Amino acid sequence: MKSTRLHSSAVHRRAWPNRIFAVLYFAAVVTLIRRQILSLLNSTIPIPISLLIFLADIILSFIWVAGQGFKIRPIRRNTHQENLTLIIQEHEFPAIDLFICTADPDKEPPLSVVNTVLSVMSYDYPPEKLSVYVSDDGGSQFTLMAFTEAVNFAAYWLPYCRRNQIIERCPSVYLESNPVWVPEFDEIKELYETMKNRIEKANQIKGFSRNHPTVIQVLIENIKDKDITGRGMPNLIYVSREKRKNIPHNFKAGALNVLVRVSAVMTNAPIILTLDCDMYSNDPQTPRRALCYFVDSSLKDNLGYIQFPQAFFGINRDDVYGSEFKFEAKIYPSGNDGIGGPTYLGTGAFFNRRSLFGGPQTFLVPEIQELSPYWVVNKSIGSPDVLALANQLARCDYEAQTLWGSKVGYRYGSVAEDMYTSYLMQCEGWRSIFCHPRRPAFLGNSAMSLFDLLSQVKRWCVGFLQMGFSKHSPITFGIRFLNPFLAFAYIYHAFCPILGIAVTIYAFIPQLAMIGSISIFPKVSDPWFFLYMFLFLGAYVQDFVVFMLEGWENNSIIKWWNNQRMWIIKGLSCYPFAITDFVITNCLGITAPRFNVTGKVVDEELSDRYNRGMMEFGVESPVFIPIATSAMVNLVALACGVGEVAIIGNERFKDLFGQMFIAGYGVVNSWPIYEAMVIRHDPGKMPTKITLVSLFVTLILSSASYYYLRNV
Repeated sequence: MKSTRLHSSAVHRRAWPNRIFAVLYFAAVVTLIRRQILSLLNSTIPIPISLLIFLADIILSFIWVAGQGFKIRPIRRNTHQENLTLIIQEHEFPAIDLFICTADPDKEPPLSVVNTVLSVMSYDYPPEKLSVYVSDDGGSQFTLMAFTEAVNFAAYWLPYCRRNQIIERCPSVYLESNPVWVPEFDEIKELYETMKNRIEKANQIKGFSRNHPTVIQVLIENIKDKDITGRGMPNLIYVSREKRKNIPHNFKAGALNVLVRVSAVMTNAPIILTLDCDMYSNDPQTPRRALCYFVDSSLKDNLGYIQFPQAFFGINRDDVYGSEFKFEAKIYPSGNDGIGGPTYLGTGAFFNRRSLFGGPQTFLVPEIQELSPYWVVNKSIGSPDVLALANQLARCDYEAQTLWGSKVGYRYGSVAEDMYTSYLMQCEGWRSIFCHPRRPAFLGNSAMSLFDLLSQVKRWCVGFLQMGFSKHSPITFGIRFLNPFLAFAYIYHAFCPILGIAVTIYAFIPQLAMIGSISIFPKVSDPWFFLYMFLFLGAYVQDFVVFMLEGWENNSIIKWWNNQRMWIIKGLSCYPFAITDFVITNCLGITAPRFNVTGKVVDEELSDRYNRGMMEFGVESPVFIPIATSAMVNLVALACGVGEVAIIGNERFKDLFGQMFIAGYGVVNSWPIYEAMVIRHDPGKMPTKITLVSLFVTLILSSASYYYLRNV
């Protein structure tokens, strides 16, 4: 008898090796901390240096312990969507509301947003069951005009994909992929070029005023608008929520909550897909994969959302910035899946609408019945009554004195609203699923500039700290309501920015001590030396093995090396800068954190340098100063260490080996920085001002260490 299972899962083979290694490594960590506490009492090393190294080791140990939550029970899942029609008929498939958010037409070109929307409108799913809502927080008439053009093209594109069973349903990607020729190809290409040219020529259209009323336009209504074959197309609704000066609008989470309310009165689908405007659909079967979990009677009572991994196209061969985010987007979520479910990554997630209204057992009745997930819509989405209520629900002051953002909808209180939302939902009792098919469900743009990448990570880190130090901190609140290992995973995310303190200490203190001729680690001949080597090599070997086994077909040692180099760069730049921003904004209350949209516009010269594997600096930002200064300090320290060994001899080498190893490791990792400061002359080189400032700081630190520590 044929199985009608819709999905299957298995614990990953690395689970038991992870557990055994964790026990051994934990014992080594405890031994190290005990030794350092005892050493502090009888230290011959200057107390400030001993305390800083001890602080760094405490932070690294804390983050390592929290990170074991990801490793204890990683899960692999498979879906069997071919069995769906054995369980339910296609006409009974649940409706899906698709939310796509854009915020700035200058950084997020409307043509790119249009391609994303067309890719999901053409899903292999009953079109009458799909409704696409585009939130334009930029309030751009240019963006609205682009979608009016897209409506005409969609009438040809959707049936073209169906007839020819196209897999690549993002028009721009399909047309650039040298597809197999079909009789209609030339016509569809000409129609796309016409749409593209009309959109690009209209880029001078001004946006709505900064303060503007709600704008909601139904661009396609399924029951009225047909494609060229006479079949209905998915609903397409443009929404620009009201903006008024001095009324907070909570950035992306606020935009999503407006879409939740507007969609509730227009279509109220039980399933919601949230998608970034630059993350196009790469697999037309994706909704059916999600359905394999949503219709499972053993899961649906407490299944909050299904998260697909973030994946990116256009990454250069060696992934110089670690832009694949392999740990954050793939390895950690599969680890979380075995202990309660992955975090929400902000895009590529199918939500159970009911999960936005309290826990599985504690339904929070909304303020009006039309917002209930159980409300049955019985009017046309274009009817005056529906549009009037939708406009009212998108007002900027609607949420005042309501539960929106605190207990209902996507949650406020952190600029990393995605993770904060999933954390609170899981504390309420919802679980989530990580669906990781071989073909990526969604593909998005990767950063080509180091500054853009670090700015994005810094914003996330500020949000993580806001979650970690909130009244709902996973240390005090999450540990009471979550699986302990899942709580550890959230603790890791919430406090990972403090790694910046440890990385900065190890990037400077051992090196400056060596410049001052002070040895701070055990001699090579000392048995304690092997404890340090085990802790360092053990962590790196495990990281290497896990990295190489995940998606091994496209991996290389150079990719892994670039990934660990970026870990150091982030630890020296966006992590400490995020801590500073958090302290200034949240503790001192001086300014509020801003939501900065990452640019999606591609510069040809920058793209060429990126594809050649060159790091892009080119911005006079203070975020590069600690990176450049660390590179110089490591080089000076290594030279001092080698010189001292050459003068004194082999015994001094045994004393300084640990520090020389760290300095040498820093020098090897810093090669792209030296290249950007000294060798390169292109626009992406390290700005001269940053180089000079870093050189000045290096001279001050090195001189002070040399004269002070040698006379202690």
